[in-house]
Amino acid sequence: MIRNILSIAGSDPSGGAGIQADLKAISANGGYGMAALTALTAQNTRGVHGAQLIAPSFIRAQIDAIFDDIRVDAIKIGMLGSVEITAEVADTLRPYGGPIVLDPVMVAKGGDRLLAKEAVAALRDQLLPLAHVITPNLPEAADLLERPEATTRDEMLDQASALLRLGPRAVFLKGGHLAGDTSPDLVLSTAGALWLDAPRARTQNTHGTGCTLSSALATLLARYDDLDHAAQAAKTYVLGAMRRADDLHVGHGHGPTHHFFNMREI
Repeated sequence: MIRNILSIAGSDPSGGAGIQADLKAISANGGYGMAALTALTAQNTRGVHGAQLIAPSFIRAQIDAIFDDIRVDAIKIGMLGSVEITAEVADTLRPYGGPIVLDPVMVAKGGDRLLAKEAVAALRDQLLPLAHVITPNLPEAADLLERPEATTRDEMLDQASALLRLGPRAVFLKGGHLAGDTSPDLVLSTAGALWLDAPRARTQNTHGTGCTLSSALATLLARYDDLDHAAQAAKTYVLGAMRRADDLHVGHGHGPTHHFFNMREI
């Protein structure tokens, strides 16, 4: 059975991140993608030029319309933007019992802030306890915990443990910001810790990797109901998409990954 995956996130008109990347990643991993938009952005591979947040009540209306008619097997949450949107999404999803993957989108690849600083506490207090898995990178984990950014594996484990105490069932802490030739990610739950190591992908085309990973993970969790298996498969998929990113010629900044790298070319 093909799983139905709902992404709740912002739009990226250049197609590399946000809802557009989510739908590609969901499809590439065997799911049927659906979307509730939280924001419209004006951005490209060089940066974000503007953002228009959608009214919280209309975001709820989009989500309610999906639930009124369609089975939802997993949810991915990305850009929220404000305290009000964060609270509305949390309230809307509180009765939902399926897998929720929360990607705490705070800052775009080019450095533009996508979540108001005052909304970080709402994200931490209201949405983290609803999540089956959260997928922060090291700067996002530091922001959530109000700590300096982790620079070693021991510090990653310590921060993942602190995040787990905030209520999610599991933490997928992305270690791509660590120095070195490998990219270590840590999956931590009450069942234990799993380190996912791989050689670093050498490309500047990394726009939307966080969106892509979280959407792939939500899809694979719905398919397999096994966190370790889904996490390893999601990382393998994203690394493949990054390693083939230079096959694409999109923009002049941080280009997108190749979401459909493993499809046969016609």
